[in-house]
Amino acid sequence: MRAAARIAWRELRGGSKGFRIFLICLALGVAAIAAVGMVRESVRQGLMREGATLLGGDAEMEFTYRFAAKDELAWMETVAPAYSAVVDFRSMAVVEQNGQVERGLTQVKSVDAAYPLIGAVELAPSMSLAEALQGNGAAMDRILADRLGLTAGDSFRLGTNDFTLRAIIEREPDGAGDGFRLGPRTLVRTNALDGSGLLEPGTLFSTKYRLLLPENTDLAALKAEAEARFDDSGLRWRDRRNGAPGIQEFVERVGAFLALVGLAGLIVGGIGVSAAVRAYLSGKTATIATLRTLGADRRTIFLIYLGQIAALTLTGVALGLLLGGALPLVLAAFIETRLPVPVAVALYPRPLAEAALSGVLTALIFTLWPLAQTENVRAAALFRTAFGRMRPWPRPPYLLTLGLLLVLLVGAAALVSGAPWLALYMAIGVLCTLVLLALMTFAIRTLARRLARAVRGRPILRLALGAIGGPREETGSVILSLGLGLTALTAVSQIEANLREAIIRDLPGRAPSYFFVDIQNDQLQGFRARLDEDPAVSRLDTAPMLRGVITRINGRPARETAGDHWVLSGDRGVTYAAEPSPQTTVTAGEWWPADYTGEPQISFAAEEAEEMGLKLGDDLTVNILGRDITGTLTSFRAVDFSTAGIGFIMSMNPAALAGAPHTHIATVYAEATAEAAILRDLASAYPNITAVRVRDAIDRVSDVLSGLAAAVGYGAVATLIMGGVVLIGTAGAVERARVYEAAILKTIGGPRGRILSTFALRSALLGMVAGGVALFCGTLASWSVMTFVIEADFTFHTSPALAIVAAGIVATLLAGAVFAWRPLAVRPARVLRNRD
Repeated sequence: MRAAARIAWRELRGGSKGFRIFLICLALGVAAIAAVGMVRESVRQGLMREGATLLGGDAEMEFTYRFAAKDELAWMETVAPAYSAVVDFRSMAVVEQNGQVERGLTQVKSVDAAYPLIGAVELAPSMSLAEALQGNGAAMDRILADRLGLTAGDSFRLGTNDFTLRAIIEREPDGAGDGFRLGPRTLVRTNALDGSGLLEPGTLFSTKYRLLLPENTDLAALKAEAEARFDDSGLRWRDRRNGAPGIQEFVERVGAFLALVGLAGLIVGGIGVSAAVRAYLSGKTATIATLRTLGADRRTIFLIYLGQIAALTLTGVALGLLLGGALPLVLAAFIETRLPVPVAVALYPRPLAEAALSGVLTALIFTLWPLAQTENVRAAALFRTAFGRMRPWPRPPYLLTLGLLLVLLVGAAALVSGAPWLALYMAIGVLCTLVLLALMTFAIRTLARRLARAVRGRPILRLALGAIGGPREETGSVILSLGLGLTALTAVSQIEANLREAIIRDLPGRAPSYFFVDIQNDQLQGFRARLDEDPAVSRLDTAPMLRGVITRINGRPARETAGDHWVLSGDRGVTYAAEPSPQTTVTAGEWWPADYTGEPQISFAAEEAEEMGLKLGDDLTVNILGRDITGTLTSFRAVDFSTAGIGFIMSMNPAALAGAPHTHIATVYAEATAEAAILRDLASAYPNITAVRVRDAIDRVSDVLSGLAAAVGYGAVATLIMGGVVLIGTAGAVERARVYEAAILKTIGGPRGRILSTFALRSALLGMVAGGVALFCGTLASWSVMTFVIEADFTFHTSPALAIVAAGIVATLLAGAVFAWRPLAVRPARVLRNRD
């Protein structure tokens, strides 16, 4: 052991010239994972630190479409020295100026005098919130005020009540914690909405009671007590430990994607590491053979070079940690301005440790194979030049160790990403892609050898094909390194293109023009009459609208039976109907008779029922407006939520919901030219009704998609850059072989131009093959995601595909060109003399 360490140290003192690519690849891969982890941890720490501010209090109790009952308010008063009630809903802001009427969808937040409990609302011009909201005063986001042409002092209408704009909202302390909004914000007092028709029983709104708690309150115990008392009444609880769950979950998902893309980059770097180690050990054949003649056994040889690789691995990992840890600190100001959440940028040990673990495991995986082959070098190698004639497969203990290291790498990636199952699937996908690339590399080399033998009269093409199918590592390194980066880029581009096609082009063709909510019972007939007589309206769907929380299944708590299914995560839409509509398809069971008045019966969405393990005859308890209704599942029906039309998880017989206050919703399918007139007439006749233009909602979703796709796309480009580094390393590693090849070709009369053409054609063919293989693998991955995960149609998009292949050709041509000039400049006699 001491002798192996001493020899390893002496060889390392000679320099690490052959390991530059090794160090660069490892450092960049570790730096990418460390930087992503640092940013993710900075966001998480920022959310935890500012959780109370984002939430607007230490804890929040939310109720859907109702205010808190007396017993709920009494409990709040006993546990909280202060609380504030906030009402959140959508409405239409209407402005009448100079005979013109302008309307805009707005997300209204009505507040009491105690709001905000924590932080302050920043307004322009500078004033207190109390001053801005005095009487019927209001504050509004600048984008909405500009859209409606409003300035301070102007009037606008919400429902049937008039308000005066007094200030522009510059910042809400709890704005980031409010989640996704379809419209810009408007702030008013809750009591100023009395008589507006917007907060009537059955209308769509939510109330959020923010609690200011004593300093040493046990939040977990308080949450358990609140849920035990009020969970069956539809309570949703949040506290400062997770003040913005939607944002945190989004950040975790994006972080998981980026971490896995970083892992893909690290694996690409691992390919470069492996190539560098192979090239280094190839040059050490004589040294290893000499050591064998002096009595060194296989274990000593292995430990000598394992020690060298371990030292270089630690160096590369340290460089990566230094770079990955420093980047977020240097770019802290940029990160804080680009993210809409508080960010606590600092040096966190956990993401650095995670990146170091990934780097060490990757280096071990990609160097163990060539290291294991050193024990096969014999003393006779001193008289041969074929390091590559060793036994291709290491001994079983090495193969077992490789398998265990792979499992550790995938497991570590899953555990540290923040989204274990997502990361696990993606890591397995990356490894499967790598295996598929390796298999295709073998097939391509075999095909190239056969084509080279078949080509006659085209020496340049034959030489290029022979080199691709030859025994050197160039083909495998190029296809694996460049191919994995291009595969990631292909998958991202195809998925994004298909999602955009589904959301922007296909969905509007199937989706309604408008989605109307809060239609009162006495308004429905007039609402329908206006649209039924309009020839531009092709279809009108209406339905009663209530909201309910599934609390029990067959008498047991719902989550004990169906787990954490999304249907149980909050309140869900509930409707009633005497008969199924023409668009309803009953897949199992039977609909109740039109005049049925017996025990409540429920028709449930078929796909969700299967996921939750529900069957016909099961009993569901649904809490609607504080009242428990227990009904029996008598039918399942197909519900397609992807059309943006009316779709309810649950439908009940009318008698089950008799007397429950409710409103109606409607979807209107109309020609684009008639949309403005429809909105104008209905908003004028029924000011309490809120209209959501579906295309505006689609645009908001598209913006979110663009941000996610851009983030993952940047990661894919980073992987591609890593592939470029490996390409350069590969080209440098085969430069010596190209020098010898060029010398032979010159000796037999080959001109420089033809030799250069051979090298260029070889690079172009390799790039085309790498791009083509990546195109196949990336398309397969994107088809799988669209078909099995998103459950949408897949269409192959040609433009990004051609760009991917072109990128592969250009990358390999550039890398090959850099290392082509030296072989052309060397004199043949000098090269061949050294080979004697």
